[in-house]
Amino acid sequence: MQITKMHGLGNDFVMYSPKKEKERDYPALAKEICARHTSVGADGLIIVLPSETCDARMRIINADGSEAEMCGNGIRCFAKYVYEKGIVKKTEMTIETLAGVIRPKLVLEQGVVSAVVVDMGKPVFDPKEIPTKIAEGDVLNATVTAGDKTFDVACLNSGVPHTLVFVDKIVLDDVFKYGPMIEKHDLFPKKTNVNFVEVVDRNTIIVSTWERGAGKTMACGTGCCAAAVACARRGLTERSVTVKLEAGDLKIEYLEDETMMMTGPAETVFEGIYFKKG
Repeated sequence: MQITKMHGLGNDFVMYSPKKEKERDYPALAKEICARHTSVGADGLIIVLPSETCDARMRIINADGSEAEMCGNGIRCFAKYVYEKGIVKKTEMTIETLAGVIRPKLVLEQGVVSAVVVDMGKPVFDPKEIPTKIAEGDVLNATVTAGDKTFDVACLNSGVPHTLVFVDKIVLDDVFKYGPMIEKHDLFPKKTNVNFVEVVDRNTIIVSTWERGAGKTMACGTGCCAAAVACARRGLTERSVTVKLEAGDLKIEYLEDETMMMTGPAETVFEGIYFKKG
């Protein structure tokens, strides 16, 4: 099978566009192809499919075989991929996802996609739709106890469920220790992505993510959107922030109409033939 390896600020994916849509065990394929030391290695498998209502349809399967509704870094990679492969010939496109229709806009430099601006829609604060067992009035100001610590958190859905953990200083060991505890906490019936958030100033934040179904990732686009929204709603930052990540920056704008706009890069790493095991 022909594959392309891509990443959005270190959040990496195997892109696969089947010649014909047919029944395939994508969860098993994702677990196999995403294995870091014995296969291609990635945070997830993205499948490019035709859509009856949009320009293309995206499915994303996490490294553990679970399917995600959407992925911010993944949608930028997807948009670059379908444009440069000639699957979609528009620079402004509509992508069908399990989280609804996403609208990326490509920024071109000499015909090559240098950045992607994405209308990420509006955040959801209804506990039933996040979903979380935290009461409706508390989702932006709550506490979660994990192990020996109690954390100041906010919860919302920015395409997928996110929990924002506010800390004075991000400690990587804490991301690895407490991230999986919060991900699988009883308060989150469908698990949750966990983003540790450090506010630098009114226009800058740092985010480190433990991703549901993938573990520690270098970046999470929907997580950065969720962090920017939570910071703005708490009055900690302006509505436009630079989010600093391990491999670069994302620009997130939380518009007055509550639309989340994300701007960032997508990179192709390599292309090749993957020989499925067995």
